[in-house]
Amino acid sequence: MQFAESFDVVVVGSGAAGAMAALRSADLGMKVLIVEKAHKFGGTSATSGGVMWVPNHRLDGDVGDSRDSALEYLDATIGVPVNRERLEAFVDEAPKMLRYLKSTGVQVLAAAWPDYFPDRAGARADRSVIVPTFDGRRLGDGRYALMREQYNRFKLFGRYAMDLTETFALMMQSKGWRTVAGRMIGRYWMDRGTRRVSHRDKRFTQGAALMGATYEQAFARGVELRLETKLERLLVDDGGRVTGVEVSSFGRIYAVEARHGVVLAAGGFEWNQELRDRFYPVPGLTRHSSTPEDGNRGEALIAAESIGASTEHTGQGWWIPTMTLPMKGASNFHEIHQAAFDVGRPWSVVVNRKGLRFVDEACGYDRFGQAMVRDHLETGANMPCWLIFDAKFRRKFSAGGLMPTVHTPERKVPADWWDHYVFRADTIEELAHKTHLPVEAVRQTVANMNAYAKTGVDPEFGRGMNPYDQMFGDPSSTPNPNIGPIDTAPFYAVPINNGDLGTKGGLRCDARARVLDGAGDPIPGLYAAGNNAGTPFGDTYPGAGATIGPGMTFGYVAANDIAARSANQRGAIEPALAEAEL
Repeated sequence: MQFAESFDVVVVGSGAAGAMAALRSADLGMKVLIVEKAHKFGGTSATSGGVMWVPNHRLDGDVGDSRDSALEYLDATIGVPVNRERLEAFVDEAPKMLRYLKSTGVQVLAAAWPDYFPDRAGARADRSVIVPTFDGRRLGDGRYALMREQYNRFKLFGRYAMDLTETFALMMQSKGWRTVAGRMIGRYWMDRGTRRVSHRDKRFTQGAALMGATYEQAFARGVELRLETKLERLLVDDGGRVTGVEVSSFGRIYAVEARHGVVLAAGGFEWNQELRDRFYPVPGLTRHSSTPEDGNRGEALIAAESIGASTEHTGQGWWIPTMTLPMKGASNFHEIHQAAFDVGRPWSVVVNRKGLRFVDEACGYDRFGQAMVRDHLETGANMPCWLIFDAKFRRKFSAGGLMPTVHTPERKVPADWWDHYVFRADTIEELAHKTHLPVEAVRQTVANMNAYAKTGVDPEFGRGMNPYDQMFGDPSSTPNPNIGPIDTAPFYAVPINNGDLGTKGGLRCDARARVLDGAGDPIPGLYAAGNNAGTPFGDTYPGAGATIGPGMTFGYVAANDIAARSANQRGAIEPALAEAEL
């Protein structure tokens, strides 16, 4: 096929991994094109919390973290064989990636967020890194509204952008939360200049902040971005080297040459039911995913497999509990809501369809999902499970998309939700009947939780007995912030599905982000990063940002390797590579 045009590097996908690969490649003197099949850019990353897990980052100086400590922690949490060289490459290159990102002008801050296995050797509470609020209009009014927008669940009343501090203040209804809400609303409406341009809050927070700040730098370096441009296939020469991509846009198909490399950063395959059925032991349904609807369908993985690429760690997703509700104002459509922290709040319990607990409900959301899978394989009575809670919980906390009564009082809950999406009853026994759960088992489980609430000790699963659990508990519930008596009518239940934040498995890559074939050899000219590639962590989710951190790291690594292999770029890359080592 004849090439319509030529670039040094073509990046497929516009999320965090692709943005970093493009930014770094452009900084190393290469001409870069990003192709994105969606109408908006930023990928799943723009809709996320925007956290990067970067051990030993030293943003606040030497605070005691180290390469050895990070590897000790990872070794204590990973439960399957992984590519050791690739794992160590992440630990070594992630701090360099972060220093480079900061050097471009992107602000980064360490967050006080416990690792997800706080009881394991080497665990810390400062490895998660965030980008502070970014003024989206700095992208220019032509691009400001074209970045993928945060879900309604990440905005107050579906309109006002929230940073993480504001999110937790409102989520926990901590002291002064009404003042926080008032300031957010007032700030939005006082921004009259932006209101004349768009309804969207110019405050890009969480994942949008990360992507906005990164793309500001990428655009400044001449990176070209094409939306509505879908990868059709990878183009390979007679020697087996990937030389470019065939893409389509509104029916037009054309070829683009990639002189030095193609980076696949198009996300996972969570919206492809066929691939879920092929890879997952309990496939679940695409519609339970909390990523952008019908977005990540694995086209890039399929294209790479068709030229001999291999895969790894495809048996699991980045799990997160979700629940489903009708979409307001859109008849016959549904919306997926995350319930990551809701399931571990006091005055509640989660049971399988036998009415039994199966996990520390307040654990990390990925561990919760893994427990759902294990329990379903053992009992056949999970997927969905049930979150049961009482009126105290209902007043203060959300249950997926069911907002607390201060936001959504009972009279405002649509009539068609009751006993179809949200179940309500005056007694635990009646609630069990409505949800077709075994009455005696549910009654006993609730009685057990009420007893644990008195002692503060959960002898079954240790709920609320570690720093991670406690971070999302309620200090007003004593002696355990994650356990409170379920004793105040009415009682409620919502079904909880095993949703995801994407797929953990993908293309098998080496420590240089090169895609490997079935024999373990690199496919020349082909790289992968983010959820398009298999995670370096195997079966575990070590901490907040463990998807974006490695994604951006291996996007950075891929760009460095491409530049180092392109002889005509060597003069341009040496100073930049040296700067990254500082």
